Amino acid sequence: MNAQLPIESIDAVTAGLASVGYIASRQIATAVYLAERIEKPILVEGPAGVGKTELAKALAKWRGLRMIRMQCYEGLDEAKALYEWKYAKQLLYTQILKDKLGEVLGGADTLAVALDRLHDFGDVFFSKEFVEPRPLLQALEQPEGCVLLVDEIDKSDAEFESLLLEILSDYQVSIPELGTISAVVKPFVLLTSNGERDLSDALKRRCLHLHIGFPEQKLEERIVESRVPGASQALRAQLVGFINQVRALDLKKLPSVSETIDWARVLVLLQSTELDHETVKDTLNVLLKYEADIETTMPQVAGFVAKSGRAGMFG
Repeated sequence: MNAQLPIESIDAVTAGLASVGYIASRQIATAVYLAERIEKPILVEGPAGVGKTELAKALAKWRGLRMIRMQCYEGLDEAKALYEWKYAKQLLYTQILKDKLGEVLGGADTLAVALDRLHDFGDVFFSKEFVEPRPLLQALEQPEGCVLLVDEIDKSDAEFESLLLEILSDYQVSIPELGTISAVVKPFVLLTSNGERDLSDALKRRCLHLHIGFPEQKLEERIVESRVPGASQALRAQLVGFINQVRALDLKKLPSVSETIDWARVLVLLQSTELDHETVKDTLNVLLKYEADIETTMPQVAGFVAKSGRAGMFG
């Protein structure tokens, strides 16, 4: 999919991502390996904060590629996603042509000859020089390849998927004034979705599907170890155990991996070597983002701390 040597194995993906600080499950590593080998985009779904965007960043860093990110939103159109014309530059060119009109038309004996000369200059207005490439076109033009992240595709309009499908089918795009522009090197494409709307079957068929959910206890501990090396093994086990219990509650927003990492950093900053009732209560706002969720969790803190403490001792 890129100009580099192909990825050798699933284990190579796991090791490569780990070398840049991304601890991948076997499922994630397998998806990356297969996508690279069969040249398919990956549609990565799952709740916010579980590492979907970080996967693209880590992949680009590991492979030494530029990452191009296109943030999706309602109303996203071709001009913002693919290309638009440099209107200010075209206007400046028009003014220059107007000032030099006498020289351009000098010696034109007939109207037909004059129009032919002006037509030649008009073609320049819609040449590559006047194109402002947006993320999708930029990705096709990278000489060494790139990682293209289409972030939160579910926030865009359904009509935008048609444009995206055209590009992902053949890794090329047609610009009426310029013709077809094909990828110099096919980009490695990741699309992320938080599930705000159902995506089309056509888009799903074009992609490999990867769901990243909340990681298992040991994997999340390894993620914390990688991102927050100052946290002791006992503290990692306790805080992840506590968070897993919180995730079983009926909350508006369950704490994700990003909150786990933030909370671990806070606890290290406070020089905590283990969880205790008061520290958890004082820092629960780092873990939970809604007051109603904090109020739901607060009565459970003592029991959760005690249970996670026992798990940390024997885990």
